Amino acid sequence: MLKKIQYLTAGESHGKGLLGIINGIPANIEIDENYIRNQLARRQKGHGRGKRMKIEKDYAEIYSGVRLGHTIGAPIGLIINNADYKNWVKKMSITSTDELIKKITLPRPGHADLAGVEKFGFSDIRNVIERSSARETAMRVAIGSVCRKLLEDINIYVGSRVIQIHDVIDETEVDFSEGAQAISNIADQSEVRCISNETSVKMKNRIDEAKASGDSVGGRFEVFATGVPIGLGSYSQWFDRLQSKISESIMSINAIKGIEFSSAFENVYEFGSKIHDEIGWDGKKYIRHSNNAGGIEGGISNSEPILFQAAMKPIPTLIKPLKSVDIITKEEKLAHKERTDSCAVPAASVIAESMLCIVLADSILEKFGGDSLEELKRHMTSSKSGDE
Repeated sequence: MLKKIQYLTAGESHGKGLLGIINGIPANIEIDENYIRNQLARRQKGHGRGKRMKIEKDYAEIYSGVRLGHTIGAPIGLIINNADYKNWVKKMSITSTDELIKKITLPRPGHADLAGVEKFGFSDIRNVIERSSARETAMRVAIGSVCRKLLEDINIYVGSRVIQIHDVIDETEVDFSEGAQAISNIADQSEVRCISNETSVKMKNRIDEAKASGDSVGGRFEVFATGVPIGLGSYSQWFDRLQSKISESIMSINAIKGIEFSSAFENVYEFGSKIHDEIGWDGKKYIRHSNNAGGIEGGISNSEPILFQAAMKPIPTLIKPLKSVDIITKEEKLAHKERTDSCAVPAASVIAESMLCIVLADSILEKFGGDSLEELKRHMTSSKSGDE
């Protein structure tokens, strides 16, 4: 539950475009459309993406809230136009039409199709597909980019890497003393965002095998943030716990079915003496000798890198469709086929970064406050001096 930042997205997958508005961002943060475009480009990459990504060259136009290259403390409006809309003008017409538009009536297992038409009383699954599509996450990346820039201005960095595609697992350990951005930059050099070249090749091969058989594959990715100060979140109420806010945001991403902080599921096999992070003092501040808590203790950030993994199921739109039932005739048939990716785990890792940026920016503003970037920095400096 966000406290200081509010945001909304609107738009359909094949409609005119996507709209976004974010409120609560302090004034005087330097940002431009190219900065946002770089993050959108990262989302579009990844081995296994479909033809749609060859059509779209996502660019977020800043519509409001920024003047002369800096935020002005007002709501920031963003627009991403859909290049593919020109091919869908009739099917996605806002006004009613006498032209016969073919309805989609065969729901895809694992998708929002059937639950959506049942919930809203539709006779055409297209109404569900258009908004439940992961296309919407392009705007979340744009909004998250604004929050990312705020975080970078106070030396907090967020990154990610893919650690598993299907049954191919990357067991490479990373040194977070290098910073989140450095690790993420290495991942960006891989088409599957894996930091191991050898494992990247195996992951790509597994994706190709799935695509060749008309199937899809899921996987896991790891997201991390460095430079996070102690004290974000609280144990006072369930909705104030930092891991609760992060989990809510990550689980809102399409096809994400699980999250764990650090090595939570492996830790159940260990004794407490083996997994709790021992405390030390380096002469200036408290330190931890390990980070099995993933940077959060009691719902509060402890200044260690925030670290979690998320699991993405295989995409439910298949070239070789599964069995389904026609919602009109109730006949058993094969499910509807839609243009699709065979794997979107690399893209999902970038989306998850953006969601973490939103949560951390909100938590920073909740703890320290500030109507401008300068005031926020003063408050953070003052708080650090007080701790000493």
